[in-house]
Amino acid sequence: MKLKIRRSNERGHAQHGWLDSYHTFSFADYYDPAHMGFRSLRVINQDVIAAGAGFPTHPHSDMEIFSYILRGGLQHKDSMGNGRVLLPGQIQLMSAGKGVTHSEFNPSKTEDASLLQIWLRPNERGLTPSYTEWHPDPAKEDEPKVLVISPDGRDGSATIHQDADIYRVRLAAGASVSHEVRVGRGAWFQLIAGTITLNGQTLHPGDAVSTEDSGEWTLTAGEKAEGLLFDLR
Repeated sequence: MKLKIRRSNERGHAQHGWLDSYHTFSFADYYDPAHMGFRSLRVINQDVIAAGAGFPTHPHSDMEIFSYILRGGLQHKDSMGNGRVLLPGQIQLMSAGKGVTHSEFNPSKTEDASLLQIWLRPNERGLTPSYTEWHPDPAKEDEPKVLVISPDGRDGSATIHQDADIYRVRLAAGASVSHEVRVGRGAWFQLIAGTITLNGQTLHPGDAVSTEDSGEWTLTAGEKAEGLLFDLR
């Protein structure tokens, strides 16, 4: 199984004062033809939003967009009438479809907020816009691999218009979990916190690893770790 490593310090970086953002793939003013996405996965931005700041109302279309909250809160409002504050560990997923507008703000006046914002291409253009959320199940907090997004919403996951299974991985120090990459699929793992060894490769926060080959991944935490695993057609 061939692995490709995307190191944190190789990502694009944008500092706007109110927004500090690292781009795993080409985004906005950061362009690298070698990093335009992975299969349907198009954007992974690690954002830190200053207190009281955020993205004013702006449009999207034909993209599946989700935010995974790491620290603080994210206030979301959209043209479909949805409006709420997302908290750490929660996910909001918006299917932009044929067109939607939304805004995202850090509601705190004193503390910054951190999140991953992730875009995937849908399996069909011109869909009716929709919105869904995933909230952690306290009964599964100690499970090493939990399905958070899927095309069919199984196991309480949020629903995406793409053949993509996305898992939250959380491992205690020394713990391991495996994942089978099936023939015809690809896998991407994005480490958020801690250290993990994946099939002999050591990852640090912000690092990622991917493969287009079938076989088994074994992830072992050197210290308490968290990340997202994407299994993609």
